[in-house]
Amino acid sequence: MDAASISYDNNREPSSQPRHDWTRAEAETLYDRPFADLIFQAQSIHRNNFDPNHVETASLLSIKTGGCPEDCGYCSQSAHYDTGVKATKLMDADEVLATALRARDAGASRFCMAAAWRNPKDKDLDRVCDMVSAVKGLGLETCATLGMLTPDQARRLRDAGLDFYNHNVDTSPEFYGRIITTRTMQDRIDTLAHAREAGLKVCCGGIVGMGEQVGDRLGMLVLLANLPTHPESVPINMWNEVKAVPVNDTAERPDPIALVRMIAVARVMMPKSVVRLSAGRQYMTDELQALCFLAGANSIFIGDVLLTTKNPQATRDANLLGRLGITSQLDNAIDPAA
Repeated sequence: MDAASISYDNNREPSSQPRHDWTRAEAETLYDRPFADLIFQAQSIHRNNFDPNHVETASLLSIKTGGCPEDCGYCSQSAHYDTGVKATKLMDADEVLATALRARDAGASRFCMAAAWRNPKDKDLDRVCDMVSAVKGLGLETCATLGMLTPDQARRLRDAGLDFYNHNVDTSPEFYGRIITTRTMQDRIDTLAHAREAGLKVCCGGIVGMGEQVGDRLGMLVLLANLPTHPESVPINMWNEVKAVPVNDTAERPDPIALVRMIAVARVMMPKSVVRLSAGRQYMTDELQALCFLAGANSIFIGDVLLTTKNPQATRDANLLGRLGITSQLDNAIDPAA
């Protein structure tokens, strides 16, 4: 019996063993289950693998903003569109380290460094490796997203102390060509493979609300769940409105219940992956976030800004998690006023 057709009684628990042979039909069957049954299935699997009352906290910094040669139709940092985001040079390592220290003291357990590149040049990668080593020295988990990597670049990042490499697939293979033309889906899969082969953990997810259909969201989850190894982190982003990008013409914010269903399906299909509510949380009510946590989401980004978009303030996050009885590194944050 597959996970999509599990029935419940007092003597049976849903399987928590990862599978890599999911079909779109199975994903659709899962998604279409009565809401209470789907949430129960996802929460049961979640409890088999994680503390259901704990949420991971991560912080994200743009270490090189704007001027990206890719034409991703949702992105404020693409050089193809006049979004008002100015291109900057790679940040100084001391500034990155100071920001990482503030993030740690504010309650982050992982620090992610993002650069708006198609792929890093080796001379720039030298500087990023120095940043990674310094941030690692603060006791933080390290993550980077720098575009496409060669196998050698992935190994250099690992040797510098990088824990995670983020490289999203963004959407389903069928919808992908409607939002990006400068990089293929296979390019993304190849970079994920290079990261894996180098011994890095993988952070890989996508974006919802760009005009895709529910089937595309499920297609993205099937793609991720059928990778040889599931991503350790699966970020789910809601598209943030950005002026002058093509996605503006098709974007539609997901129905809240549809988003919760997607989170639950991700939990069932990738039982041991951390599922992160990423960009777009500022659009979510507390009630919607609570439902997403119940459905199996167990990670958030903290900090007022994610790259170039807004994010809920830490005080709101701490208040919500406290009301829900959910623990996080925010509980151990250092009060800068103390």
